[in-house]
Amino acid sequence: MLKRNIIILGALSAIAEETARLYAAKGANLVLAGRNEERLNQLAADLKIRGAAQCDVVAMDLSHEELVASTFAEMTSALNGKADGVYLFYGLLGDQRQEEGDITAALRNINVNFTSAAAWCLAAANQLERQASGVLIAVSSVAGDRGRQSNYIYGAGKAGLTVLVQGIAHRLAPKGARAVVAKLGFVDTPMTAHIAKKGLLWAKPAAVAARLVAAAEKPSLPVVYVPGFWRVIMTIICIVPAKIFHKTKL
Repeated sequence: MLKRNIIILGALSAIAEETARLYAAKGANLVLAGRNEERLNQLAADLKIRGAAQCDVVAMDLSHEELVASTFAEMTSALNGKADGVYLFYGLLGDQRQEEGDITAALRNINVNFTSAAAWCLAAANQLERQASGVLIAVSSVAGDRGRQSNYIYGAGKAGLTVLVQGIAHRLAPKGARAVVAKLGFVDTPMTAHIAKKGLLWAKPAAVAARLVAAAEKPSLPVVYVPGFWRVIMTIICIVPAKIFHKTKL
């Protein structure tokens, strides 16, 4: 077990819960952060039964970036001053049509998916640099690879997060620490419950969690696609000329 002290931001997402279970089975020390204290406590109790050596909870709205520095320091302190792995899962899919007409809602989407997420990533980067060890795993999306009429506000936030974490990876590389941004495609979770799930493009949370933990546990590229076939799909989408692309309904 390479990573024993784990911070999970957005711990109540389906993928985050599966990730926490993988670490609990290996006896990890966990800090879980999310908005619903009751559900966090229930998850923590389950993880202890599964083998977690320690499981602290932090109930908060992670989008409040003004609390990031002090709260992250408290999380690290609960792990005896060292975070071997920091996972950032939380995000907001939003409603593209509504947000196009409601700028306040659009900015809320961008704040959740980029501004506040960036604050947590930078706090994690500072800690990992001081330690000269550990890894940041930030969940992004293939939606950030090319702006599409169906989800470009959400995609813009995720694109910003991707570039930020790539930069953090470059910064940390000489220091012995790492950062990885995971671009996810379609995942069968409560956040996507309203979308019809047809075809082979949909992944299950447990499979995604296993891939993320693998990226944390051993050297990997600073940008990974989960599942991997999305790298090919998005490469094709990105090279389609605008004259043709603008005739699509993607």
